[in-house]
Amino acid sequence: MKKYRSEAAERVSDFAKEFNFELLRPYYDHETEEVMKRIAVDPVYHKAMAYLWPGISEEEAREKALGITSPYEFQTGYMRHAIWTIVNSTSKGLTWSGLDQLDRNKAYLFIANHRDILLDSAILQIILDKEEFETTEITFGSNLMEQGFITDFGKMNRMFMVKREGTVKELYDISRQLSAYLRHTIMDKNVSVWIAQRNGRTKDGNDMTQTGLLKMLNLSGGKDFRQSFSELNIVPLSISFEYEPCDALKVQELYLSSLHSKYIKAPGEDLNSILTGIQQPKGRIHLAFGKPVKEELEEIDKAPNENEKIRLLALAIDKQIHHDYKLYAVNHIAYDALHGTDVFEAMYTPEEKAQFMAYIDSHTSRLKGEPDALKQLFLKLYANPVINKLG
Repeated sequence: MKKYRSEAAERVSDFAKEFNFELLRPYYDHETEEVMKRIAVDPVYHKAMAYLWPGISEEEAREKALGITSPYEFQTGYMRHAIWTIVNSTSKGLTWSGLDQLDRNKAYLFIANHRDILLDSAILQIILDKEEFETTEITFGSNLMEQGFITDFGKMNRMFMVKREGTVKELYDISRQLSAYLRHTIMDKNVSVWIAQRNGRTKDGNDMTQTGLLKMLNLSGGKDFRQSFSELNIVPLSISFEYEPCDALKVQELYLSSLHSKYIKAPGEDLNSILTGIQQPKGRIHLAFGKPVKEELEEIDKAPNENEKIRLLALAIDKQIHHDYKLYAVNHIAYDALHGTDVFEAMYTPEEKAQFMAYIDSHTSRLKGEPDALKQLFLKLYANPVINKLG
């Protein structure tokens, strides 16, 4: 049976002793009462409740918040209902595979492709909960952690903050602290963690693990490369949406980025992406758990230097994510349309092709930019998973 592991580690490994994780960590159980009092009176909370629990009164919403006694209960009670509501109302069904390869009593580092700010990690939690695995802690970018409700909400959802700004020295120190916290959570607390394979969401459908992420993980691992990564129990995690969350917003950002050296987000843009991702129809959703990366480490460790080892490890993770990505008719249609071929015409009907091409035309017509260029970016977003799977 699923068991909630203690928030406080029974031991603190040497790699974690020099760090103070107080500003980084999620909330503890004993902090829940005060936090939920703040959340219970926040207008944003009541707007969310009105969407997720239609007809609930403000008093009932307050009582529901005040009844939460721990972050784990918040995750498996309030958030579980919320995410299932979103999935059931905006998708044609959620499926998953590969969980039988994992042990309920072990903690894992789920390195995942990143398609939606909120839903990628949230869908993982409801699957783990349904299958009687313990839910995970979750990384969350500091750019999304505004003070107030968002911070309280995130840290009650067992999220911990990843800082992304600072000088070169500050970013190195931040990376060392984050590396130590991740290893501490998995090895000392025996709690799993979700982390994206890259900073920010994949905007073009090309899921690739950043080598910088793996270098960060190794900062707390000592000199033995194989042991360092073996201890983390890395599991590649692949989420596939039939209709990409925020697809039009991603295409618009890519187009504007191609015109300017750096894309500058507008105020509130991240929040708009979160809300769009929640509300947009998604078609079918599939989450695939890969096989823990263990056997590959022996061969990778034979590489001549650490940079090459990191590169090969990133490729091993990507190989599983690409293999496990579930392709839909829209992906095959996009591939054929992008390349002017009919290679995959057996994978979709003429009606499905007409419908998807009309979908693209409808969305690109509302974007700023040259129509053909926008259409190409839209097609690449959906075709790249096919290209990656082909190798």
